[in-house]
Amino acid sequence: MAADNIVEIEDLHFAYNEHEVFRGLSLKIPRGKLVAILGASGCGKTTLLKLIGGQLRPAGGCVRVDGRVVHELDTDELYTMRRKMGMMFQSSGLFSDLSVYENIAFPIREHYELPEELVRRLVLMKLHAVGLRGARDLMPGDLSGGMSRRIALARAIAADPMLTMYDEPFAGLDPITLNVIAELIRKLNDALGTTSIVVTYDVSESLKVVDYVYVISDGVVVGQGTPEQVAGSDDPYLRQFMHALPDGPVRFHFPGRSLEEDLSLAQPAPSAR
Repeated sequence: MAADNIVEIEDLHFAYNEHEVFRGLSLKIPRGKLVAILGASGCGKTTLLKLIGGQLRPAGGCVRVDGRVVHELDTDELYTMRRKMGMMFQSSGLFSDLSVYENIAFPIREHYELPEELVRRLVLMKLHAVGLRGARDLMPGDLSGGMSRRIALARAIAADPMLTMYDEPFAGLDPITLNVIAELIRKLNDALGTTSIVVTYDVSESLKVVDYVYVISDGVVVGQGTPEQVAGSDDPYLRQFMHALPDGPVRFHFPGRSLEEDLSLAQPAPSAR
């Protein structure tokens, strides 16, 4: 029997050189749910997706997907697991020299040996789901930003993955397109019976469509619950982040030496006489 949680992360530690990103992060993604992972820019949201997908290896702790520890898989096993995952990249990530049709067909052909007529039907169905079946012959350079995001979404679900991950799907979109993308993610998650992870700093839009929320800061989970629970929290960090308050514990400056030290303005200590 499949586990109730498709992703389980326990006591995760990871750093880029001296910069510690995660220092004991733990969370679980229930199967069949749409879960948002929220946090300020630079808190490690995209890094977390890379750890789930096996692009990065943790320094400590465990990342388990569908019951298997990702960083213990060999190359062939990792490839097999990734065939069950879909990814919508922050920058869309479409192949610039392939048409919209060929971009959607690529993962289907990569994962399955199917007759071309069946590939064609699957591609058209995915494009129809995002409202862009009529754009199948366009090139990525001909698309608007919102259209590129919808094509990227269609490619992410092209092979009907068990887990779909969305990296900042709402960034840089106008309000109408943003709402369309959010509703598509919700509807496609339910229609396909998949599990979805949305990492974003767009609080208001994500809370409208997700089932559960994690908020991460300083390398750990600082809040979790249903959208209503997290939005109504009295925790100072959650209140500031969820309601975009100007004052609170959320820091503006990336950790580093003081400005006086970097500009060599610190006064030397007086010498003893």
